[in-house]
Amino acid sequence: MPRAVLHALELAAEDLHKWCGMLTEEQLNKRPEGVASVAFHLRHITGSIDRLLSYAEGRRLNAEQLSFLKAESDAVSTAAEVFGLLDQTFGLAATRIRRLATHNLEEPRTVGQRELPTTLGGLLVHVADHAQRHVGQAITTARIVAGS
Repeated sequence: MPRAVLHALELAAEDLHKWCGMLTEEQLNKRPEGVASVAFHLRHITGSIDRLLSYAEGRRLNAEQLSFLKAESDAVSTAAEVFGLLDQTFGLAATRIRRLATHNLEEPRTVGQRELPTTLGGLLVHVADHAQRHVGQAITTARIVAGS
């Protein structure tokens, strides 16, 4: 299963660069009809991958991760910033996932301050699923802002 997660993230990166990489900075940050911007989705993908993998590694979130979470929806980003962060996060995520692949996927884990129960495997599946969901939203928003 970790290979499937890695493949999903590779496809996510490829699709985001293909469909969102040509946007101007104005388009990246535009919120048509008040929906989340493409830049938000790119920031959220990077932040959520990092947070979910921290939980998968059995760690709590640190102050930097919590600060990034709070700023995800408010920040205005340049293309270089969001795509640089995206590529860096996907590269680090691949290393972290390969390391986790040596563990028992049924190992219990918890998520969040309320320590909701899950498993290592459940978190890895959620990394791929959550990223793909926001890739779709980013691409849809990109097509709208590029066409307007």
